[in-house]
Amino acid sequence: MVNNVFLSMIQYFGTDTKRINHALKVYGFATTLLVSENITGKLKECIDYAAILHDIGIHEAERKYQSTSGKYQEIEGPAIATKILKDCGITDEIIDRVCFLIGNHHSYQKIDGMDFQILVEADFLVNIHEDEMKKSSIESIRNNYFKTITGKRIIDSLYLVV
Repeated sequence: MVNNVFLSMIQYFGTDTKRINHALKVYGFATTLLVSENITGKLKECIDYAAILHDIGIHEAERKYQSTSGKYQEIEGPAIATKILKDCGITDEIIDRVCFLIGNHHSYQKIDGMDFQILVEADFLVNIHEDEMKKSSIESIRNNYFKTITGKRIIDSLYLVV
């Protein structure tokens, strides 16, 4: 099923390799985090799909609002993700949670579970590099939003080496 969701995401983004590569990197970090946290079953499934599709609303955000702002991605993403996930045969229970994650993945005050936490950490690990964030911003992100031991180890190793 994960493979079908990946292929659907790639087809949806078409030639937008920047967005495809971003999703692949977030999925990679999310996989590392969920394995380290011993997450399996439905929770793993939600993380997998949310990591792949978390920014799926970005094209619609650009089209409707002329912006890639996270709030617009959160508005537009769930409907697109629902269609992709239904077409891939994913259960409604999983779709509902994945769409909640996609619809809130920039609303950090709403983190309500390990699946959400891992998605946020994985996305930050990629965005820090892609957005060329300053060390002070990285330290603030680590201190305020990273909760997993593995996530803290990775952010320290990649970006906060003294």
